[in-house]
Amino acid sequence: MKQRNLLPRQAPAEMVDPSSGAGYVELGEHSSPKLDKYRKVSVIPLVFLIFYEVSGGPFGIEDSVQAAGPLLALLGFLLVPFVWSVPEALITAELGTMFPENGGYVVWVSSALGPYWGFQQGWMKWLSGVIDNALYPVLFLDYLKSAIPELEGGLPRTIAVFAITIVLTYMSYRGLNIVGWVAIFLGVFSLLPFIFMGFVAVPRLNTSRWLVMDLGNVNWTLFLNTLFWNLNYWDSISTLAGEVENPSKTLPKSLFYALMLVIFGYFFPLLVGTGAVPLHRELWTDGYFSDIAKMLGGVWLRTWIQAAAALSNMGMFLAEMSSDSFQLEGMATRGMLPELFARRSRYGTPLVGIMFSASGVILLSWMSFQEIVAAENFLYCFGMIMEFIAFVKLRIDHPVESRPYKIPLGTVGSIIMCIPPSLLILVVLAFASFKVMVISMVAVVIGLVLEPCLRYSERKRWFKYSITADNHDFHSAYQ
Repeated sequence: MKQRNLLPRQAPAEMVDPSSGAGYVELGEHSSPKLDKYRKVSVIPLVFLIFYEVSGGPFGIEDSVQAAGPLLALLGFLLVPFVWSVPEALITAELGTMFPENGGYVVWVSSALGPYWGFQQGWMKWLSGVIDNALYPVLFLDYLKSAIPELEGGLPRTIAVFAITIVLTYMSYRGLNIVGWVAIFLGVFSLLPFIFMGFVAVPRLNTSRWLVMDLGNVNWTLFLNTLFWNLNYWDSISTLAGEVENPSKTLPKSLFYALMLVIFGYFFPLLVGTGAVPLHRELWTDGYFSDIAKMLGGVWLRTWIQAAAALSNMGMFLAEMSSDSFQLEGMATRGMLPELFARRSRYGTPLVGIMFSASGVILLSWMSFQEIVAAENFLYCFGMIMEFIAFVKLRIDHPVESRPYKIPLGTVGSIIMCIPPSLLILVVLAFASFKVMVISMVAVVIGLVLEPCLRYSERKRWFKYSITADNHDFHSAYQ
């Protein structure tokens, strides 16, 4: 028989604001007791998990030079992080410590706007994440096809995509700590060849190449999509906040270190690549850094960068898979999805969520690279708009709520901080193609219909749903 826990939620500690007499709940210093039996993730693994959620290294940023030339590419990866990445990371730090549980942005939007919109946020961000993850097995094979021509297409490529997805999915199943330490190894291995390339490039640097710009020959759609795709997903780590050791301190610190690592990992290779070799914009596409490495250091350095690029895609897949699956687990503990999504394996991982996300990756792997990036960006933009609204609304409606990390801005300052990234979202949406708009809007409509269908399945008792009593929320649960 289907059961639903409708006991009043118990907060870890209740405190009273003496000036207002209003009660508020201390949220940030505690995580769910139910999750304490699983091993938690510490600072260093978390830094590299965030690094791979967002970046994974400079592989894939070459299109920015082809689209806009060296100067705009350098300025883009130096300045856009302050317009987009910093606000998103700050919001993640504040709300992730305010609600230190799995589900992340789903919990934020649900708390601010209600569970219906929380589900829509979860649907769009999960689908965006799965679309993003469909890229990585494909990109992994793209770096190997020069050595193994059979991987260019056809049945061998299909089998290889399927096999890679299965292997990486199994690693995700074995535990988040394993994923975190693998991410550390892959991150160091992926960035080291660019540091070597920087040393060998010094005698050949021509600083005048950095200033080349031709505003009349800029592909703004490609340029903005490349920047946006390589600088977003800072909020993804919030979906596994319940797995973090002492999240009130670990999460903000890890986000800061990861931000520095991501900016360096993009800007330094671009600085070296554009300054050390003559500019041929048409050559700047995926994989061109390996060609530059051969010109500067020889075949051995090219081979290292190609290996780093291939393995980097593995790291990004593992980080995204963990985020997507723990998001589904968090949604299930709030009654948004059937209870089976909340069940954990003996390694503490959400098995059903992992399998569900892996199936989505395989189904979407047929899309082209540009279509994947554009569709993912479009859906991600919708989700980010709701996050900004939720952040501001929680600041206005719950000003005395405990925030272990609080952005040092008042309500007005918080609203102002959200304006530049919101404008960037509108620009990205405006540059989307008609095909991408249609596909994305169909996906949004599916989410609007799917939520009532799940509620109907609950009433009919087709699936078992439950709500964990120790969830923190300002809205009532589904009735």
